[in-house]
Amino acid sequence: MAGFLLPEGQGESEDVTTTTPNVVRTKLPRGIWVLGFVSMLMDISSEMIHALLPLYLVTVLGASTLTVGFIEGIAEATASITKIFSGALSDWLGRRKLLAALGYGLAALTKPLFPLAPSIGWLVAARFIDRVGKGIRGAPRDALIADIAPVGLRGASFGLRQSLDTIGAFAGPLVAIGLMWWTADNFTIVFWVAVLPAFLSFGLISLAVNEPEPDPNREPARNPLNLAAMRQLGAVYWRVVAVGVVFTLARFSEAFLILRAQNIGLNAMWVPAVLVLMNVAYALSAYPAGVLSDRINRISLLALGLVFLAAADLALALLGSLAGLALGVVLWGLHMGLTQGLLSALVADAAPPSLRGTAFGYFNLFTGLALLAASVIAGALWDAYGPAGTFLAGLGFALISLVGLLAVGNGLAAEHER
Repeated sequence: MAGFLLPEGQGESEDVTTTTPNVVRTKLPRGIWVLGFVSMLMDISSEMIHALLPLYLVTVLGASTLTVGFIEGIAEATASITKIFSGALSDWLGRRKLLAALGYGLAALTKPLFPLAPSIGWLVAARFIDRVGKGIRGAPRDALIADIAPVGLRGASFGLRQSLDTIGAFAGPLVAIGLMWWTADNFTIVFWVAVLPAFLSFGLISLAVNEPEPDPNREPARNPLNLAAMRQLGAVYWRVVAVGVVFTLARFSEAFLILRAQNIGLNAMWVPAVLVLMNVAYALSAYPAGVLSDRINRISLLALGLVFLAAADLALALLGSLAGLALGVVLWGLHMGLTQGLLSALVADAAPPSLRGTAFGYFNLFTGLALLAASVIAGALWDAYGPAGTFLAGLGFALISLVGLLAVGNGLAAEHER
C-alpha cells in the first residue's frame, strides 16, 4: 500500500522518493513501455474500423440503425462480462501474459473478417469475437502492469499506458479519414490496412513482454470469484470501487459531445474532430497526471478531475458556440487524463497481489454499469430538456460526486493509517 495515498517520501523506497519526473520516465520498466505501445497499435487498428463500421453497415450492407445499436450493445456487454472471468482466471493460473496475449491475438484474428465479410452476420460475429478479445485481455493486462511496475511508479505506469492508448484512439480515425479521402471512400482498403497494426500489437506482447516470475511464497487463488475471495479483497479495495462508481456516475458517454456538436451546427464532416480534440487533451494529460500522483495524494487529483468535469459541463450547457464547444471538449479530455489512469493505480494499490486480476475485473464491471446508467439518464434528460438539461444535470452530479469522493477518500486515508 506504499504510495497509495501518501505524499512522496512516506513509505517509498529511497530511489523513488528522490526522483525527478525525467528520472521517473527513464526508470519505468521496459515492459510498461511495450504494453503501452501494444495498446496504442491495437487502438489504431480498432478505431480505424469502428470509426467507419456504422456507416459501412448502413450504406454498404443496408443495415438499419437498430441493427447497428444491437451490434454495439452486444459487443460492449460481452467485453464487460468477459473481463471478470479473465481477471479471475489469471489469478487462478498465477499468470497474466498468456491471457493478455490471447485477447490481443483474438482481436487481431478478427480484423481480416471485416474486409472479407459478405454479410451482416459475418460482421456481427467479427465484432463479437473482437470484444471477447478485449474482455479477455483487459483485466490481466492491467494486473500485469501492476506486477511489473515498481510500487512508487504505478501512477506513472498506468498514466503512460493510458496516454499511448489514447494516442491510438485519435490516430486511428485520422488515418481512416485520410485513407478514405485517398482511396475515394473505399472501405475495404481501409479495413485491410487496419489489419497491420493489430498483428504488430499481438507480436509485441507475445515477443517483447517478459512476465515477472511469480512469488514462490504466494499461492494462486483457488476460486477468485467466491465470497471468501471478495472479502479477501479487503475494505480498502471496495472503497476504491466505490470511488470509481461515484466518479463514473458523474459522467456519461462521449457520444453526447458529438450530439452537442451537431446541435450547435457543426458541419457533419468535422464532427469526428470533436473526439480527436478530446483525445489529444486526454493523451497529453494522462502521463503527467500519473507521474504527479506518485508524489501526492491520488484522491486530490481525482477531485481536480471532477472539477474539470464540472467546468466542461458548464461550458457545454451554456456556451452555444464553436469556441464554447472546443473549451468544453478540451476540459472533458483533461478530466479523463486526470482520472482514468489514477483509478487503475488505486486498484493496483489496494488489491492483494494474488487477486489483482479479479480486482480489475470487478472494478471494470461496476464502473461499466455506472457509465451505462449515467448515459441512460443523460439520454432521457436530453429528450426531455435538450442539451442544456443534460449538461447542467451532469454539473450537478459532478458536484455531488465530488462530495462523495472526498468522503470516501477520507475513509480510505483513515483505513490506510490503521
